Amino acid sequence: MCGIAGVFVPGKGNAPEPAEIQAMLSRIEHRGPDGCEVMVDGCIGLGHVRLSIIDLAGGTQPIHNEDRTIWVILNGEIFNYIELRAELAAKGHVFYTRSDTEVIVHLYEEFGENFVDHLNGQFAIALWDRRKSRLTLARDRFGIRPVFFTESQGRLIFASEVKAIFALPEISRQIDPRSLAQICTFWSTLQPRSIFTGIQSLPPGHILTVDDKGSRLKKYWDWDFSDAHSLPSDPSEIIPMLRERIIEAVKLQLRSDVPIGVYVSGGMDSAIIASIIRHCTDVPLRTFSLTFEDAEFDESIWQRVVTDDLRSDHTAVRCSKRDIARNFPRTIWHAEATVVRTAPTPLMLLSRHVHEAGYKVVVSGEGADEVFGGYDIFKEAKARRFCARQPGSQFRPRILERLYPYLSNSPTKSRGFAAAFFSQGMDQVNAPWFAHIPRWTTTGRVRNFFSGDVRAALVDWDPYRDIQEALSPELSDWAPLARDQYIEAHTLMSGYLLSAQGDRVAMANSVESRVPFLDHNIVEFANRLPPHLKISGMTEKYLLRKAFEDILPPTLASRPKQPYRAPDSQSFFNQGFAEEYVGDLLNTNSLKTAGYFDADATMKLFEKCRAGRAIGFADNMAFVAILSTMLLHEQFVLGRPVGVP
Repeated sequence: MCGIAGVFVPGKGNAPEPAEIQAMLSRIEHRGPDGCEVMVDGCIGLGHVRLSIIDLAGGTQPIHNEDRTIWVILNGEIFNYIELRAELAAKGHVFYTRSDTEVIVHLYEEFGENFVDHLNGQFAIALWDRRKSRLTLARDRFGIRPVFFTESQGRLIFASEVKAIFALPEISRQIDPRSLAQICTFWSTLQPRSIFTGIQSLPPGHILTVDDKGSRLKKYWDWDFSDAHSLPSDPSEIIPMLRERIIEAVKLQLRSDVPIGVYVSGGMDSAIIASIIRHCTDVPLRTFSLTFEDAEFDESIWQRVVTDDLRSDHTAVRCSKRDIARNFPRTIWHAEATVVRTAPTPLMLLSRHVHEAGYKVVVSGEGADEVFGGYDIFKEAKARRFCARQPGSQFRPRILERLYPYLSNSPTKSRGFAAAFFSQGMDQVNAPWFAHIPRWTTTGRVRNFFSGDVRAALVDWDPYRDIQEALSPELSDWAPLARDQYIEAHTLMSGYLLSAQGDRVAMANSVESRVPFLDHNIVEFANRLPPHLKISGMTEKYLLRKAFEDILPPTLASRPKQPYRAPDSQSFFNQGFAEEYVGDLLNTNSLKTAGYFDADATMKLFEKCRAGRAIGFADNMAFVAILSTMLLHEQFVLGRPVGVP
């Protein structure tokens, strides 16, 4: 895991200066504290900060081919590099390091821009072809590793994080109203947008090539459910195939020259990863978990079930509400986006303990819910479609009462509220986004706090038009669950879970996170499964449970999904008094000066939260979204170091 940055000047423009690249790297040294290298070759400047994980002595980047005409910098890991290296060596390619990065230059020599098809990994790559004067940027299939880019004064500027791009003084700094509205609906921007005007994110599964002729964006991979039902429907036939793929993915992602830790959440997914490591490898099992003082969010009992059963060397990190409040500004500095939940902050504190324990790599169970149908939103949509088939039934809606048992303010606790909540969008039952309408409607209430200027900028904006443009044209031919999974993967997962709650808060403490369930071989296999093997009745991740029930503690194997959450607005008030920076940002003068939110409405929300009267997701998401946007404005637009380390 590392950080990359660069400047490319197509044509006959001025060559980039080494000092520019160095300035960019200085902003992301947390991504690579073990080394820093800059290369300028005429019209291209490449920079790399290194977190040494594979080939500790010889993996300095940029890496080149035999005649130094191909150069590459990598943020991430290529897990199948050993197999690729053997294949390439057999074809006559000569290697000078033991690093995973070096296979990329030789794959490019063999396959051109199709080299990405051969990679099993999580990566953001910049490759310079000197002979063609061509820069290629590539991002992994799921967007696990970030890369941003912009064009300014005839130059293409790219980096792992936006703050590195902002190190160059000519880059303007503005929050984009449409991007803000997308986050306050979908929880993330839709690719290729970032929260900042003019700064784009390379979409997952895409490559960007830039040369004197211009730039070309190409999709090389996407979630595809067109072969669903192509596997046997008998679980006994499929389970061995699934087990083999998951065990192989875990083993592959354990490749490292440094020790590896494991996150244990208390749920089934991380327990499967830890159990595979214990039972199927000789890698020492070192586990880390996050606990809370509030019982509503704490899963320590279930974490102990796993760690005791596996006899792991375990560290539990306790997170208080005050910890969240004090560290939230640093979270936003690293997330570089508005967020609607505080959940990234405890994970950032957990990664700090991983780093302090001497670990650079940690493996988690992220991705299993998207791949195997684990979220309540999938079960909720199934139940709502069931109800829609007999809209007058008094009995069918009772199935919804089985949802959200872990929420203290569950929508199922009041018959009237449940009827209103779950009936949202019932007139759009055939729309591809049907499953997401209740969530997006709830999150969309944050937009009620927008200022008049922001509302004016969004007068013609339609969130459903935005999401329609982001969908695969084949989506309408897929099963309802497949549609639900596709949209979840392209919004919440790639734009939030793998970013603000994943890469960014782990790398804030120089820790690489790995996610075996997002091995593309597993995803492509799972996408061929019939929906009833993902959700059987109202049992989520049915086939995954069956595949590993023999190595999981029995109580955990049958435990319903409980998503990871953290305290939100209540974290920022101690006996009614807000953290100092909260008061500095959320006051009438600051809100009017920044211009994103209506000051009067926001101050009413502030008082409501301070009095402990915030109820449900809408109030909490609005408070967190407003506060995080104001922090973004201070830290990035104005360049003031609120909470910046």
